[in-house]
Amino acid sequence: MTNLIKVGGAELNQTPLDWTNNFQNILEAINTAKENNVSILCLPELCLTGYGCEDAFYAPNTEQQALKLLGQLLPHTKDLVVSVGLPLRHQNKLYNTVALIADQEILGFVAKKHLAGNGIHYEPRWFTPWKDGESGTITFDDHFTSVLGTNSFPFGDLLFDVKGVRIGFEICEDAWVANRPGRSLYANGVDIILNPSASHFAFDKLDVRKRFVLEGSRAYGVGYIYANLLGNESGRAIYDGGVMIALSGKLLSISKRFAFYNYKVTTATFDLDVARLAQIQSHTSNTGTASHTVVNSSFEIPRTVPEKHIPVEESWEHSVNIKEEEFGRAVALGLFDYMRKSFSKGFVVSLSGGADSSAIVTLIHLMIKMGIEDLGIDGFKKKLSYFSTLKEFDTDEALCELILTTAYQPTENSGNVTLNAAESLAKAVGATFYNVNVNPMFKGYVNAIENALGRSLGWDTDDITLQNIQARVRAPSVWMLANINGALLLSTSNRSEAAVGYATMDGDTSGGLSPIAGIDKNYLRSWLRWMETNGLDNKWNIPALKFVNEQQPTAELRPKDSKQTDEADLMPYDILEEIEKLAIRDKKSPKECQLFLSANHPEASQETINAWITKFFRLWSRNQWKRERYAPSFHLDDKNLDPKTWCRFPILSGGFNQELGEL
Repeated sequence: MTNLIKVGGAELNQTPLDWTNNFQNILEAINTAKENNVSILCLPELCLTGYGCEDAFYAPNTEQQALKLLGQLLPHTKDLVVSVGLPLRHQNKLYNTVALIADQEILGFVAKKHLAGNGIHYEPRWFTPWKDGESGTITFDDHFTSVLGTNSFPFGDLLFDVKGVRIGFEICEDAWVANRPGRSLYANGVDIILNPSASHFAFDKLDVRKRFVLEGSRAYGVGYIYANLLGNESGRAIYDGGVMIALSGKLLSISKRFAFYNYKVTTATFDLDVARLAQIQSHTSNTGTASHTVVNSSFEIPRTVPEKHIPVEESWEHSVNIKEEEFGRAVALGLFDYMRKSFSKGFVVSLSGGADSSAIVTLIHLMIKMGIEDLGIDGFKKKLSYFSTLKEFDTDEALCELILTTAYQPTENSGNVTLNAAESLAKAVGATFYNVNVNPMFKGYVNAIENALGRSLGWDTDDITLQNIQARVRAPSVWMLANINGALLLSTSNRSEAAVGYATMDGDTSGGLSPIAGIDKNYLRSWLRWMETNGLDNKWNIPALKFVNEQQPTAELRPKDSKQTDEADLMPYDILEEIEKLAIRDKKSPKECQLFLSANHPEASQETINAWITKFFRLWSRNQWKRERYAPSFHLDDKNLDPKTWCRFPILSGGFNQELGEL
């Protein structure tokens, strides 16, 4: 008799504390798994509550609601083994746990050992890590007995023996550490390892995940199921999905990343005899030290027949432009979920004709294209059902006209080049376009202050003042359009501007979401050139971007004869990005930055290099207050500057004065 088991991993687009949505997605995934004859299903980490509940994890109601939903799931798990993540209190500590259910019965709860506390993760703020080899019993209040079947369950470091099939867990971060639980599970004869994860997207991260899935399945001679969240769950983090199923070092199945679905189940068939043979033939000494409490179940997991596995990845996953592909797909999906989960009726963008606002318009264009490709136009509109006006329109362009409103807002210092770039791009994607002249408002403020001061304002004495007021008078108009439409105003600031404060507070920083504040200007410019000619997966390119790409970035806030450019105001954007990486990501001192820049740019004089470094550190230090006020942004890589989730810096500081003096 063959020892084949059909297994599955689900990706879910959950929302913190949205009990109805989260339960429905889980239920749909379970039903889909059953329809595909799956016998073991792995769901993502903390899928009942949502991963990003923040301090709501402290609230007893969060655990209570999750337990109620867990009980409601039990009748739907007949003839199925399924893992479900939720937070649980035990002996006055809170744990990140996974329940294993077999045929409508909760077998026990496994607690996460290694908590993610770096980068955007703050799990140690809420949860306590579980100790290797320890286990006990968790007891709930009596009123949960009718919901869960009983009020007492095994809890801790558990290994489940489901009538001869041994199932263990590595919960997300558990698999990323050197002493991963798989080592001790292997020592205890595990057959299948489930990895319920909430692993946020970052550039090149998929390769790391593949390595620990494939290497774990090979080294331990097991079947391995990795399941992840999908979409913009709670605002800043974007989850790319990417379910993976492997057996003894071989990838059997992998799902499409960045999908617009609510849920997706990926399946494969494990031959347990193949996995067990790999363990028998392994002569490596057991290095695992933890002893797991074994929980036994009499449920007999259904067996199945062989199937051929041909894991197919999307063609773009192996593109030489993988970063460009990931950037466009991640932010497009992030924008879609942010829009619908905030019940916003589209977006408003102040479209200057420059790189930043044009990149955002391009990303919204991709959002519509990708969403319709995944869901079909009817499915796309269904996910935006609160936006009732969309029902009447059936083309990409018509939907874009309703979803995206743009406004070019010139003053006397604006020119026809940027107007043409803005209008051409809006027309190319089908967005609504307005030309809203804000020069009268600009002049009105100048005249009012001149009358109050009793003197004229001039460019030789009031340069920054006159620049900033032009940026600020644009904000009320676009806020009005956002209010009229019930839409979300998007801030157009990028990460390079955030680093040095090259942005006007309450001007171009105005908005409820700052979608490109996590990416540098140098990269954005190259991405726009790629989108002009190539486009995602060699489609959806926008030739009209040439009018944007032909320009030197400029704020257009000084008189035209000054020939203002961003790089003249600051420094070359590639240099800015390089110093930012050295100083902020790698925590190098000014003197160390000087050494690296001198080595990388021998053509530049020491005086020039010192000037770049001095300008960067001084502007960085004095503009932390601006970064604190930026609208929420998406996390994309380890160079993020978001002070609320990644890069904390004092608002008031010594400003590196001594260090800069050493230059």
